[in-house]
Amino acid sequence: MIGMKVKTIDQTRRVRKAVDRASYRNLGHAAASLRSAAMKSIKRGKGPGQPGKPPHTRGKRKLPRSIYYDADREGLSSIVGPKHSLVGLSAEAQEFGKTYKGTKFPERPFMGPALDANADRMPSYWLHSVGE
Repeated sequence: MIGMKVKTIDQTRRVRKAVDRASYRNLGHAAASLRSAAMKSIKRGKGPGQPGKPPHTRGKRKLPRSIYYDADREGLSSIVGPKHSLVGLSAEAQEFGKTYKGTKFPERPFMGPALDANADRMPSYWLHSVGE
């Protein structure tokens, strides 16, 4: 007869903490990448950008610098976009083609295309992010 003793150690909490830390970190990296792509798509130039293309900016590049991001601590979601306190509703009018201050703007999306351009890269942020 062969005898054997087995001792198991429950590492569930440790693994969950590692996953939560990695998710928060990786979600922040993904949001920062999206922000960077959106900022780079907005070019400086006179006059408005072409409809269907990102808008132009003038002066001190107010629109690109208004784009912020934040990831929640649980690593479940993040938000990326122009800060309302800096550019008001003008960015929404550009992105979705709405009326702003009595002027109808054609769509000049910059956030949506940035997400589309980065969508393939996003899963790679989580690859090999939890482990020893």
